[in-house]
Amino acid sequence: MKSPRSVVIAGAGDLGSRLAVLRAARGEDVIGLRRRDVAASDGVRHLRVNLATGEGFSRLPRRPEALVFCAAPDQRTEADYRALYVDGLRRLLDVLDVARIIFVSSTAVYAEDAGEWVDEQTPARATQFNGRVLLEAEQELAGHEGGTVLRLSGIYGPGRAMLLRRAREGRANRPRWSNRIHVDDAATALAQLLDLETVERVYLGNDDLPSLECAVQDWIRSREGLPPVAPAAEPDSGRRVSNKRLRATGWTPAYADFRAGYAALIGQAEL
Repeated sequence: MKSPRSVVIAGAGDLGSRLAVLRAARGEDVIGLRRRDVAASDGVRHLRVNLATGEGFSRLPRRPEALVFCAAPDQRTEADYRALYVDGLRRLLDVLDVARIIFVSSTAVYAEDAGEWVDEQTPARATQFNGRVLLEAEQELAGHEGGTVLRLSGIYGPGRAMLLRRAREGRANRPRWSNRIHVDDAATALAQLLDLETVERVYLGNDDLPSLECAVQDWIRSREGLPPVAPAAEPDSGRRVSNKRLRATGWTPAYADFRAGYAALIGQAEL
């Protein structure tokens, strides 16, 4: 399949901007949608568009060849989530005539919380509002022949230092299974899905090694010469996310596990 010549990225923030640079480097016409004015850079044009209100939609091209929806709300409330993900996506689908659509969702749509493995066949039964609203948004896309959903696990990378701070503080931690994907790998996963001739309806985006969060923190502490912290004496919680379907497309993460990713970050993050 020929690479899309015109790509609209709805939500050209940290993840979206990385994807935009990847596509622009291939000579594509990339348009990033932002809530605020941003000058063109790295071959990427930007339009000021508010997905939650519809402001600026008259500026959008009517027939791009691909749309990637990877926006994030300003606030973590159910109303903000619904205005952006459900109403915003519906507005875009109403005004754009586009063949390939990728919606970035989250593994928060799953309810498993006892260390179970989840994959694309696992029923999504979200218990928290964020997962429920994302499922509603996924349903908005369900009738679109060229639509696919990428459910990402926890994104980390430069500027995302929460786990590093927690590890350094030495807080006792539950033996909770955690899943992650480096922001650069999330961008290349989206780029990979744009290039596929045919797509599945859902993919899970994760590195190769779901890990107990206490083990990740102790590894970070050992790299910085700090003693381990005993985990709380509780049963395992959380879930483990499989990336087999995404891997089968030919996508390969540059940071295959937390060690590779955090080794590059240690020393860069401020406390």
